[in-house]
Amino acid sequence: MENPLQRITLNPEICHGKPTIRNKRYPVELILDLLSSGMSFEEILTDYPALEYEDIIACLAYAAKLTKTKTYIKTA
Repeated sequence: MENPLQRITLNPEICHGKPTIRNKRYPVELILDLLSSGMSFEEILTDYPALEYEDIIACLAYAAKLTKTKTYIKTA
């Protein structure tokens, strides 16, 4: 099985270097925003037919990876 994070690309030529899905103009943050607004996977895939189910999973995996930190530093 493919590592879902392999679907997330960073390319300075696309979306100002933001993380995108498979070098397409779909930023990870867009998919996360859609999910957090309550859209289902099916609704997103209907609205964005170039995306695949695995792309949405990759966005969630990317977000999960970003939240895994060893230390939080509180500043004043």
